[in-house]
Amino acid sequence: MTPSLTIGITTRNRPAALARCLESLSPLAPLAPEVLVFDDGSEPPASAAGAAVPVRVLRDISSPGYIVGRNRMVREAAAPFVLLLDDDTRMLSSASVERAMAVLARDPGAGAVAFAQAEADGRPWPAAMQPAAVDYTCVVPSFIGFAHLLRRDLFLKLGGYRESFVFYGEEKEFCLRLIDSGHHTVYLPDALVSHLPDPGGRSRTRYLRFVSRNDCLNALYNDPFPRVLWTLPGRFLLYFRMRRGWKIRDPWGWAWLAREVARVGMHPAFARTPVSRDTVRTWRSLRQSPPRYEPPVTTA
Repeated sequence: MTPSLTIGITTRNRPAALARCLESLSPLAPLAPEVLVFDDGSEPPASAAGAAVPVRVLRDISSPGYIVGRNRMVREAAAPFVLLLDDDTRMLSSASVERAMAVLARDPGAGAVAFAQAEADGRPWPAAMQPAAVDYTCVVPSFIGFAHLLRRDLFLKLGGYRESFVFYGEEKEFCLRLIDSGHHTVYLPDALVSHLPDPGGRSRTRYLRFVSRNDCLNALYNDPFPRVLWTLPGRFLLYFRMRRGWKIRDPWGWAWLAREVARVGMHPAFARTPVSRDTVRTWRSLRQSPPRYEPPVTTA
């Protein structure tokens, strides 16, 4: 029997976080989900022992990164809807997931559903740290990658996440292409998923570099001409502002950033896929004032 939901979890060297995440899936057991774990080269290998539901572990000893892992799990998913989770998340109930699945089931224009970040006890994070700072169901420019529901066939049709991004920012870039394809992302502010960031494997310097790198690559891939002529250098210069604001010492980060953008942009496989100007306007409008989500009217 084909499952209605696949759950995909990426992990690397965080066994305690993974165990807590898998244990938290017990409320979803009635949905009989397929559960995949992508082990990004953990040592020792990731284990699903003690999980609340059956789990299949996909291990890659080459450690290609979680973006590659997410793409692989969506490709291997048997269900039409795929819930992607970080390993430091915990499910609080099945109701949030069922509501998100209902959105995709009844609205073919919805390509993804965004969840709200919460503490372990279900208290929501501050509004500024959510997909939108509103308390109503709305259309947003992008989801946050910690937990999101995707329509599998559309995700694959659009090419999935940019694996050249390696780390961070793939969600925004994908959602821009999602808008360009005529689809939208729905945010459910009361669909809460606990997010308890695990410090394991985190580096503020690495985060700063990849935020800047992938913002530049997003412009290079997607910004229409001539907009790209000012957005690309503008996003490069943002590195210096963020480095100063975050008080990070990284004196040669700018050189790394320049080399990385040039390396990806000059690769033989690189190809620009600029979105329309209407898409850029829509993205900016959704950021400034996310409209209430109106589900499509169904007729008997």
